[in-house]
Amino acid sequence: MNFLYIFVSSSITLLLAILTLHPSIPFSSFKWNSSFSHPLADFIITNALIYTSNDSLPFAHSMAVSNGRVLSIGNHSFVQEFAGYRTQVLDLGGKVVVPGFIDSHVHFIYGGLQRVSRNTTIRLLSDQEFTGSNPGKSSLLTRMKQVKLRGVNKKEEFIRVIKDAAQKTKQGSWILGGGWNNDLWGGDQPAASWIDYVTPNNPVWLSRMDGHMGLANSVALMLAGITNLTENPRGGTILKNANGEPTGLLVDSAMKLVTSLIPEDSVDDRREAMLRASNLALTRGVTTVVDFGRYFPGVSANLSWEDFSGVALSSSQSDYFQMSGYEVIPEEQNQNTNIWLSNKLYMVHVLDFMDGFDVINKMGHALSEWIYVGGVKGFADGSLGSNSALFYEPYVDDPDNYGLQVTEPEALLNMTLESDLYGLQVAIHAIGDKANDLILDIYGSVASTNGMGDRRFRIEHAQHLANGTPGRFGKQRVVASMQPDQLLDDADTASKKLGKDRAEKESYLFRSLLDNNALLAFGSDWPVVDINPLSAIKTAMRRRPPTWETAWIPSECISLDDAIKAYTISAARANFLDNDLGSLSPGKLADFVILSTDSWKDFAEEASASIQATYVSGVRAYP
Repeated sequence: MNFLYIFVSSSITLLLAILTLHPSIPFSSFKWNSSFSHPLADFIITNALIYTSNDSLPFAHSMAVSNGRVLSIGNHSFVQEFAGYRTQVLDLGGKVVVPGFIDSHVHFIYGGLQRVSRNTTIRLLSDQEFTGSNPGKSSLLTRMKQVKLRGVNKKEEFIRVIKDAAQKTKQGSWILGGGWNNDLWGGDQPAASWIDYVTPNNPVWLSRMDGHMGLANSVALMLAGITNLTENPRGGTILKNANGEPTGLLVDSAMKLVTSLIPEDSVDDRREAMLRASNLALTRGVTTVVDFGRYFPGVSANLSWEDFSGVALSSSQSDYFQMSGYEVIPEEQNQNTNIWLSNKLYMVHVLDFMDGFDVINKMGHALSEWIYVGGVKGFADGSLGSNSALFYEPYVDDPDNYGLQVTEPEALLNMTLESDLYGLQVAIHAIGDKANDLILDIYGSVASTNGMGDRRFRIEHAQHLANGTPGRFGKQRVVASMQPDQLLDDADTASKKLGKDRAEKESYLFRSLLDNNALLAFGSDWPVVDINPLSAIKTAMRRRPPTWETAWIPSECISLDDAIKAYTISAARANFLDNDLGSLSPGKLADFVILSTDSWKDFAEEASASIQATYVSGVRAYP
């Protein structure tokens, strides 16, 4: 059985829904209790070096687990009091144990789809589509082909991969792929002209590694009706050459012009993607993820919920993958529920928005024993690699460009005000220094307007912060949700785009945020980078890109203790889950990971270990 808790974000009005694949442990009964005055343990872990993420007892030797929760933790003699004749004992031979990792930012099904062989049935484009006379229609069945471009470091290799895919793909089928990073081949941006001659009969869409830019070939541009006369949509850019012709690159909300034409993956494919994503996460010691779905600028906000609900509904009959998105929603409220799931604050009437939140207000956050709706998401800007992160100063490699303001500040303010009134947590994507200050201003305004409260507002990424901004995170109690492994690529990129001095003053300020009492939660943004907490922990400690001999901004390195907490107890607090997750403490769920090392000193110095086993609610989920 797969066991994994999942947060799901589907739109600007839906973020952080929790899914647990363990049907015996509903969120409605997270509070630990026992009808026995002296409960006995199902099993006891002993002869271990247990790091608890609990400052009152940082380390322990033994731990007793009962009914999926930590019953007792401490020295062997104390824990042994909870042993019965049926209690199993696991002698770990001195291995290090840590709480289950919480990945605070992933795109779960989207990442899973990139690991699945895409056999989605789609329709061939008709002759009318190729002439542009009837875009959006289709006929005849074929299959979609996806290509992987991560790690490609030469233009010639980029073209070869697409050519090979086209030769294996039927005429009219979409060729999809992603993961390319133009910085790996010197920085030149790809163009439709690179691949047009090898894809004359297929539309192509290739997303950049950060998800904020994509390349369309001329067939796809024609289908989308993008010409030299097409204006930039709000919050997006259609890149054009010196003659005013589209290059094929679309940034942020402009991507929707093409992505809206791409056929959807089948429910079965998305279900398999969820399974593969779950299995991968468990092998990496991840027991909880915060899933932001496929909600990128330029992608329909409905897709994430359609992903989740479709997968949930199709999987609800499975004994080994139980989940349902609608289990506790009465049938008579389905119409209202659909309104709630599809709204975007900045696009619909306030009445519909309020009707949607009324569902949550009446039914609570728990939609079922697996699903919990926690908050909302929005975008302030784009990404550094796509030159769309919003900065106070222009890009060094693009002097007239300060980045993109993806969503109007007034829309973000109104969304945050309304969400906060309904007790929904708010998480807003901000990467550039100006974007981060803009969101902190909005959060401060909302707190002032709505009064005191435990909001735990989040900023997703918080990669580049102006002087004094780390202090604002701490003072305003805003969560910095960051992804350490992204700095491995950005270390070189940031200097090229921002200049060395500016990049080193404001990039990935882990230590500065902690020193200012900010709550730091770590994640991966998978599939932007791999879902691998141990790698990210090492990166946060060392900040050394693969080809570098020294650390990038060494003053911002943090300790092993701080890095693990950012993946455990701090991540749990960032999601209002710290009563049940994040540390190995009595009453909390027994989510833990056994590591390969038996030396904490070596682990702290070398930051090197592997996952030996992952347990969720006291059940071994991997291997």
